Amino acid sequence: MKRLIAVLALAAVAAPLTGCAYGGVAALGADKVVVLRNDGFLFGALRKAYVCKASDKGLDACESNEAP
Repeated sequence: MKRLIAVLALAAVAAPLTGCAYGGVAALGADKVVVLRNDGFLFGALRKAYVCKASDKGLDACESNEAP
């Protein structure tokens, strides 16, 4: 029983560290935006930057690349 509790506690601590978060939105001109994605996996090893076209319906034509 103690081993099960330890495994569940470890999973509860590790779960938020592997997720990703979107933030750092910046506008480029009248219709383009840059959205940065950061993650907690390996201190941000999977960072990405998305350049999207902003429209009335939301973001369209997003292209991704590695963030500098």
